[in-house]
Amino acid sequence: MDFYKRMQCVCTRIPYGKVATYGQIALLCGMPKNARQVGYGLHTGLAGEEIPAHRVVNSSGVLTGTASFEYPDMQKLLLEEEGVPVIRYEAGFKVSLKQFGWKNTLQDTEELQRLYKKMGI
Repeated sequence: MDFYKRMQCVCTRIPYGKVATYGQIALLCGMPKNARQVGYGLHTGLAGEEIPAHRVVNSSGVLTGTASFEYPDMQKLLLEEEGVPVIRYEAGFKVSLKQFGWKNTLQDTEELQRLYKKMGI
C-alpha cells in the first residue's frame, strides 16, 4: 500500500467549501491510526503538490497546519475565500466541523476502495 498516493486520492476529493480532519483522511486511506502521518505527508509534500491542504484541520476544527504554508494566515485566508468562516479563539483559529466538515458517504469510501485496487495501492 502506498499511503501517500491514497492520501492524494482522498484529499483531492475534499469538496470546495468543506474541511476534513487528519484522522478522517487516515481512515479513508485504510489506516485509521495514522493521522500524524497525514500531517507529515502534507507538510513534506509527499502526497503531492496539488492537494488542497488548507482544507485539512484537526479533530476539533483547529487550523494546525499553518506552519506548512508560505504565510501564517494563508490557510485561514484560503478557507475564507471558499466561504468557510474561520473563528478566532484563545489559542488560534478554528472552523465549525458541524457546519463545514466533509460528511463523506459510504459511496465515497467504496469508490476510493475501487480506485485503490485499480491503481494497485
